[in-house]
Amino acid sequence: MAGVILMNKNKPIRITMPSINISRINILLLFIVFGCIFNTQIHAAEIAVRLKDLSRIEGNRELALNGYGIVVGLSGSGDSSRHRATLQSLANTLSNFGLQVDERDLNSRNVASVIITAELPAYSEPGDRIDIRVASTGDAKSLSGGTLLLAPMYGPDKKLYALSQGALTVGGYDVSSFSNRSRKNHTTVGQIARGATIERPSPHVALKSHHINIILNEPDYTTANRVVNEIRRTLGVSEVSALHPGKISLTLAEDIQVMPFIARLENITVTPDLDARVVVNERTGTIVAGSNVILGQISIAHGDLRIEVVTKFDTTQPQLNFRSGDGIRTVVTPDTNIVVTEGHSEPVSLPAGTTVGELVQALNRIRLSTRDVITILQSIKAAGALHAELIIQ
Repeated sequence: MAGVILMNKNKPIRITMPSINISRINILLLFIVFGCIFNTQIHAAEIAVRLKDLSRIEGNRELALNGYGIVVGLSGSGDSSRHRATLQSLANTLSNFGLQVDERDLNSRNVASVIITAELPAYSEPGDRIDIRVASTGDAKSLSGGTLLLAPMYGPDKKLYALSQGALTVGGYDVSSFSNRSRKNHTTVGQIARGATIERPSPHVALKSHHINIILNEPDYTTANRVVNEIRRTLGVSEVSALHPGKISLTLAEDIQVMPFIARLENITVTPDLDARVVVNERTGTIVAGSNVILGQISIAHGDLRIEVVTKFDTTQPQLNFRSGDGIRTVVTPDTNIVVTEGHSEPVSLPAGTTVGELVQALNRIRLSTRDVITILQSIKAAGALHAELIIQ
């Protein structure tokens, strides 16, 4: 077991955690993530960003589309005869070509029924093409090598917006022979690049002549206030205000043209105020933190206990003058050696105002693995010394 001692305002807190033997490559990867923090004095909050990268104009949004279709050309990996919807869909499709086939006579596994999804971009016009995703709805084993037949795609208003068709790209494989099987990724989900053609313009809120609403991607009081001040200073608009942290409303004069004004509006630069966050992925051992994450005064000590059991087997042979019928036989005797090693490291003390990047650099001096660092970050947050939101994924 490894012990960690956290000192928060001179109050010691002892936390025990299991010792994890992880390659030092992980901690090196962690330093690459934080490299920009160690080698620069410019914080992310001091970088000006275009307003078009921080927000969108109200009404500028995507529309979800979906549809139902069938994929043909599969090499025996499609839906079985138990999936009646596929057989019925295939019979209906053949009837469109003048072929009357009873679905009970169909017994092919080269066809699969699928659901098609896509996002219709704002201001799309008929003739534009978009990417689509295809997912199996039956018991098909793989959609690899299949072709989607012409299928309509509808919006939430039940109106037809696009027609989809084309050859699928799966990006994986599923091969089996007798009891052996090799699989990579999900083979029942595929994509078709530019696989749908827009047939109806996307619905959007028409821009009013003298009123515009700006929606921030990350609602924040400070950022919204900075946007309002920058619009007043740069564009000379007086009737602008923040309705709430995520929405800014402005009214234009009668003689101002909307499109040229929006082109100028989206190119003004604003310094966003970022929330202090530390994102931890415990499964992959990844830690990402902003440069504005500050720690309180802490002291960390780490100990490592390893127990190694080594067993050697010796063989004892009988003397040659004994006969085999006398109950004499070869004996194997184990020789076990237990070695216990306990490492000791000097405590690492960090002053108040230390960043997470400096914390990781300090923890490397006592040779902690990435998962140990994750555990320590959780303990620091519990101790109240991590002044940021800790997100565990």
